[in-house]
Amino acid sequence: MLIPSGVLGAPGRPGAMNRFTVGMIGTGGMGMSHLNNMVRFRTDGKVNIAAVCDVDENHLEPAVKAAGEGVDVYRDYRHVLERRDIDAVLIATPDHWHAVQTVHACQTGKHVYVEKPASVTVQEGRAMVTAARSNKVAVQVGAQARTAKGGWHTCRAIRNGIVGRVNKVTCWHYANPVDDKPVPDSAPPEGLDWDMWVGPLPWRPYNRRYHPANFRWVLESGGGQIRDRGAHQFSTILWCMNADQQTSFTVEAKGRAPKKGLWDCPVDMDVVYTFKDPDWTLEWGQPGDKVGETEFGNVFWGEHGRLILEWEGGYRPANPEAINFKLPPGGIEVQRTDEYEDFNMNHKADWFRSIREGYLRPAVDIEIGHRTAVLCILGNLSYILGRKLVWDGAKERVVGDEQANRLLGRPQRHPYHL
Repeated sequence: MLIPSGVLGAPGRPGAMNRFTVGMIGTGGMGMSHLNNMVRFRTDGKVNIAAVCDVDENHLEPAVKAAGEGVDVYRDYRHVLERRDIDAVLIATPDHWHAVQTVHACQTGKHVYVEKPASVTVQEGRAMVTAARSNKVAVQVGAQARTAKGGWHTCRAIRNGIVGRVNKVTCWHYANPVDDKPVPDSAPPEGLDWDMWVGPLPWRPYNRRYHPANFRWVLESGGGQIRDRGAHQFSTILWCMNADQQTSFTVEAKGRAPKKGLWDCPVDMDVVYTFKDPDWTLEWGQPGDKVGETEFGNVFWGEHGRLILEWEGGYRPANPEAINFKLPPGGIEVQRTDEYEDFNMNHKADWFRSIREGYLRPAVDIEIGHRTAVLCILGNLSYILGRKLVWDGAKERVVGDEQANRLLGRPQRHPYHL
């Protein structure tokens, strides 16, 4: 009996009806945003939502309501990965879970959309890249500016010389918060599986100043603004500078530590990255010199002036100069996904297309996401150690600094480990 290829699907392609069957892992915060995007894709006939999963029952109730009838509900992501009918998963769990869940998903042959930052340690990030390549799956990191209009206009203008050769890019960003109202540890709220939430991290008791959301301000789990927003801003900057392959650099960070409370990320922080061949510097200023109007952004400093990009090129439009820039004869055109007006939808459409067409390298492929995360991680590491670091991107080692190299990875708690 002959069965049409569109029913069974092909390697890297969806099966029946040319739709992807997806599972949602992590449905709080950005997870609900991703789920709402999947509902839209389902309306367009492009996906089937098979499962939602979260360790917090308080997140599952609205997720089930949004996903609608027929969706299966899980509290342990491993049950989602066991499903052979699921083609792809979207991971929007806290940062410390990204690597473990992505690697396990790849090992079961599932394509992955994972929130930024890609990983907490350099070792985790490399494991994610290896898992994606060895299992031939597409892993897209959620740094959406590379498929958004603002980032596209800016990249196109910078690469075609709107300000001439760029020798410096600066970022401004508001400070990390201070835990000025510390509270004692307590029992976790009802419905939350705290052991699984902590997962691969060293065990810690529940504290309301750590969860929900505030894990971001603890170095071992969140890494502060530079790992959160820096993952967005640095991704856009590397794209604009055509520097994804410039993996070696020096990094020197200075910061002001908080004086009390649970949160230990530096309140203020200045980080300078120096690249060679071509030569340029990247500066993270927290708060830095606020050149634009909004809470954070970037400035490209060139031979013939400067170009500002508010935020990171996703949620805000490009500078009018970039929007109105005319491509010169023989200029460099920059590819952009423009299937949807909403840039979050666009980023996922780019991921789906990379799967469907079999090239498996979406706009923010896991290698790009990993290299961006390395910048953020090493900025924090330089701050922690109090010294300049020389990074060999080919070997993924700090040159001549074994103490720093020992901090590129860390043990993960059993059984939540790679």
